[in-house]
Amino acid sequence: FSRVHPHRYLDVGIAEEVAVTTAAGMALQGMRPVVAIYSTFLQRAYDQVLHDVAIEHLNVTFCIDRAGIVGADGATHNGVFDLSFLRSIPGVRIGLPKDAAELRGMLKYAQTHGRPFAIRYPRGNTAQVPAGTWPDLKWGEWERLKGGDDVVILAGGKALDYALKAAEDLPGVGVVNARFVKPLDEEMLREVGGRARALITVEDNTVVGGFGGAVLEALNSMNLHPTVRVLGIPDEFQEHATAESVHARAGIDAPAIRTVLAELGVDVPIEV
Repeated sequence: FSRVHPHRYLDVGIAEEVAVTTAAGMALQGMRPVVAIYSTFLQRAYDQVLHDVAIEHLNVTFCIDRAGIVGADGATHNGVFDLSFLRSIPGVRIGLPKDAAELRGMLKYAQTHGRPFAIRYPRGNTAQVPAGTWPDLKWGEWERLKGGDDVVILAGGKALDYALKAAEDLPGVGVVNARFVKPLDEEMLREVGGRARALITVEDNTVVGGFGGAVLEALNSMNLHPTVRVLGIPDEFQEHATAESVHARAGIDAPAIRTVLAELGVDVPIEV
């Protein structure tokens, strides 16, 4: 981007607070800035996100890279708190794209809806999207990817890959692409929460104040009380390791999800 659009690119160095406040100033002048930032570094600019962007309801988009467990970058770079601290700020919308196409759709929407919008995605690569492809997404709407109403798994972003793999051979287990954390798709949540005897939420974020907590809060307000299992990063700092091994240890990878499904009474074939 910096090579193609050098006059629309500003590198503020290792100064995340400056980046966010600068973006707020640009938005006040009618621009539509995008702040590209690592999840762990956004923590340094929490005050600026809250006071300079959110209180003013400014059209600033945060593209949050290295969200979730990063593996190779080390324990300090794990981005497992952004869902929790951003969800607590009034007016901030949060999206978890499942792939590059969905990320483009969220970017397209973010440039037109006029409010702070955070889009989080993990470290790594994904399939490329043809140039000029900008999918239309209906704001706040989840996506049903697999049928099944006995137990339904709600997940977004990287965790969705694990959910789909865990449920692929289980006809009674549904999977929902919960690509918006704030706002939740309350219509679909009411539907699946009213039918399923159990829900499983899966997230690459701390279990404290994250997506699972948001789902529980919403279900309680709807007076719906299915069994809910919240899977995510435990309330402790994670040691340096590959992302896959940390996910396995945290209990959010596909085998761990299948174990929980079996505990909930789903007939899960024994893998040899």
